[in-house]
Amino acid sequence: MQSGISGKSLHPPAPAPLPRNHRQHQANPPSPSLPPLLASHELLSKFTELLSTPAHFGLLATIQNESLEPLELLTPSSSTSGDASSGFNANLSTLLAPHLKQNEALYILLRRFPSPPAFLAITYIPDSSPVRQKMLFASTRLSLVRELGTEHFRETIVANSASELSPDGFKKHDAHSAMEAPLTEEERELGAVKKAEAEAGRGSGRKEINLSSHMSMPISEDALAALKEFGGAGEGGGRDIVMMKINPETETVILAPDFSASAAPSDIPSLVSAISPSEPRFTFFRYHHAHNGSESSPILFFYTCPTNEGSNRPSIKNRMMYPLMKRAVITMAEQECGVKADKKFEVDDPSDLTEETVLDDLHPKVAARAGFARPKRPGR
Repeated sequence: MQSGISGKSLHPPAPAPLPRNHRQHQANPPSPSLPPLLASHELLSKFTELLSTPAHFGLLATIQNESLEPLELLTPSSSTSGDASSGFNANLSTLLAPHLKQNEALYILLRRFPSPPAFLAITYIPDSSPVRQKMLFASTRLSLVRELGTEHFRETIVANSASELSPDGFKKHDAHSAMEAPLTEEERELGAVKKAEAEAGRGSGRKEINLSSHMSMPISEDALAALKEFGGAGEGGGRDIVMMKINPETETVILAPDFSASAAPSDIPSLVSAISPSEPRFTFFRYHHAHNGSESSPILFFYTCPTNEGSNRPSIKNRMMYPLMKRAVITMAEQECGVKADKKFEVDDPSDLTEETVLDDLHPKVAARAGFARPKRPGR
């Protein structure tokens, strides 16, 4: 090393070229950002089983072949006597502890809370595990929660030793959490609304919440029938609008209201008038219109969530359910009813929707390209 350094020229204008394998000899070269991992069909199936079977205590998962894969369901041999806390502690010792190795990272999903969200998502990254494994599990832990549905998890934890996942470890964790600055009920609910809206609006990722095949999303029979009728209408007439809301008491998607063929909106202004100005709505609308001499009938999806103040303002719990359900409604309509939205709109107040803005989104104006002006020759 010393001879190599002393032999280099000290003149900066002509630096020696780097060898082709120079990067390979750097210590800790920067790693490229890792693509988000996707949950395998097997993991989704096992998680569905965990959700639907209260007897299961938890599920172990790992990363294999650039995919999130299940390892084992944790199920007590018999129901644990005593209160929920003692049962959770007993399961930690008998079911989870044997799987915690000193050199192997693990994803752990545990049933801990009596009411939804009932699960705890743990990323176990022991200090002695390989460096690349540490990096991979740490950078993709949120992908696991998003793939399975953030609405199922009340808390996420990163643990670096088996002792942190023992009954005493959870006792210390709970005591530390209780010391955090308390929030009012209003602050907690507002935070939940913002989190739900952020998760539901992350763009066109593969999944932001659990969808129809592995999430129970009740929808009334008349709403489902209306969507199927809408999807089968095509160019032969029939239903051109399906407007839905969530019943906050039953948490069921229902029709609101059901339009007769004669009373159904036929254009954007009449649609805006029909959408509630005080409550959120999901609306599928077949927009018959002409543009540049051509007739077209795209399917539009509108999600409106008014933020009106006062006594007419929807409850925070109600507002929180809509962003969580929005993507599930879109996917269910597409996969089960053949209704695929050509364009999606999301606004707070229905009055923000105008025919002009809708047409601009459907038919973007192409800016005319200016021709190239040849510069004049000097002296002319």
